[in-house]
Amino acid sequence: MKTLEQILANKLLKIKAIKLQLANPFTWASGWKSPIYCDNRKTLSYPALRNFIKMELACTILEKYETASAIAGVATGAIAQGALVAGELNLPFVYVRATPKDHGLENLIEGDLKPGSKVVVIEDLISTGGSSLKAVEAIRNAGCSVMGMIAIFTYGFPVADEKFKNAKVKYTALCNYDAILEEALRTDYVDESEIKTLQEWRRDPARWEPQINLQV
Repeated sequence: MKTLEQILANKLLKIKAIKLQLANPFTWASGWKSPIYCDNRKTLSYPALRNFIKMELACTILEKYETASAIAGVATGAIAQGALVAGELNLPFVYVRATPKDHGLENLIEGDLKPGSKVVVIEDLISTGGSSLKAVEAIRNAGCSVMGMIAIFTYGFPVADEKFKNAKVKYTALCNYDAILEEALRTDYVDESEIKTLQEWRRDPARWEPQINLQV
């Protein structure tokens, strides 16, 4: 029987939410070069997959955080799914900006978050953990507790695990990098040589550089 990680990995690959650019890598906000990009926003355009993710997130909250009193989405990638999950659970919803709005009310947290709320944070993906934990900090500064975070996908970097541990935040992910690679190879989405490059990148993403083949 397939695990949830494998099932979701297959679904993400089928809609081509996983993008590969080994020779011309993506550049992340952290400055890291990456041969892979997981575009979870694309799942919103596929009703069956959108609902599948919503229900798995909601079930995880009911299983792990049954006393949660509010849901927060991390802007911008997790706003839609966070709102869908909050609707499913009939809980209040807010979202957390990366930086305060530069006009109007200059809010960092959008919505009505009551002090003392027990919040579960929804994230679309976790890479280094920096932006995710900024949202946690904002919620705590608003006088609320963060019960935990649930992400659709995680790259599984040790640096992120360490940051979450230091911040005393538990997190769960529906899918992960290993499951993506395993399913991508099984379905011929990538070949063995590409898998090797993707594994090398994950071991040391901060210093990874694409291999350029020069023909003489």
